[in-house]
Amino acid sequence: MKLYISCDMEGTAGLCSWEQCDPNNTTEYPIYRRLMSREVRAAIEGARAAEPCDVLVNDAHSRMHNLLFDELPSDIRVLSGYRKALSMVQGGDEGFDGAFFTGYHAGIGVERAVLAHTYSPNVLYGVRINGVECDETLLNAAYLGEFGVPVLLLTGDEALCTSARKHLPWVRCAQVKRSTDYYSTDSLTPAAALALIAETAREAVSCRAEARPFRFTGSVTLDIEAASVEAADYMALIPGFMRPGGRSLRFSAPHYVAAFQALIAAMRIGRGGADRA
Repeated sequence: MKLYISCDMEGTAGLCSWEQCDPNNTTEYPIYRRLMSREVRAAIEGARAAEPCDVLVNDAHSRMHNLLFDELPSDIRVLSGYRKALSMVQGGDEGFDGAFFTGYHAGIGVERAVLAHTYSPNVLYGVRINGVECDETLLNAAYLGEFGVPVLLLTGDEALCTSARKHLPWVRCAQVKRSTDYYSTDSLTPAAALALIAETAREAVSCRAEARPFRFTGSVTLDIEAASVEAADYMALIPGFMRPGGRSLRFSAPHYVAAFQALIAAMRIGRGGADRA
C-alpha cells in the first residue's frame, strides 16, 4: 500500500496554545514538535500493523520543517520546507492508495474547538466550495480526491472528528482531546494518545475498502471571506477573482484542482495586506 500523510500540529495531544506550536518559542515548541513527530510515527506503525506501507509524509505545519527525523521510521520519505506550492497536500498526487491527516484541527468559527482556524487566520475567515463551508480537512480531502485518494484516518480533537464525519463518514478518527474552550483542552496523555492513534490507524488501513475519495464534481465556485478588507484588496488583484463585497471574493473554475490552486495563491498574496503597523 502507498500511504500519504499530511501532518499538522495543533491537533497534537495536550497542545492548547499558539506558543506550543510556534517555532519561535524556544521552551514549549521543542516539546510539542517531538510529540507531533511521535504521533506521526504511531500512525505509521499502526498502518503497518495492518499491511506493508510505502509512506510519504508531508510536514504541513507553519514553516513545514517541524518533524524530528530521529523519531520517525528510517524507511519513509518526508517532504520538508516552506513554502510548498500545494501547501498541506504537496506530493499528494503521486498515486497513493490512502491518506492520513494527523494533528489536524477544526475550521475557523467552530465552537468548542482547540485553536480552530482555516489555513491562515489572519487572511481567511471563511472558505466555501459550491456553497459548502470548508475547513482544512475538507479542502485537502477534496484535492486528494481528485487523484482518487481517500482519507482513511484523522487525529485531533473532538470538534475535528464531528465536523469531518459530515462529509467523510467512513473516516476513522483518533480523538486525542476535546476542547473546553478555544485555549484549553481535556486531553489524553501523550502515551495514551500514541496507543489510540496506532490502533485507529491499524483499523483505518484494515477497513480501507470502505473508504471513498471525496470530490466536488463538475465546475466549482470558490467563495472566500477574507479576514480584512486589506487582505481582500490584494487577493482581488489575481485575474479571475470577482469581489462581491469588501471582504468577499469569488472565483469560478472548471474543476476543483484549479479552485484549490487559486485559493492557495489568494491566501499567499493576501498575506501582503494582512499585516498592520
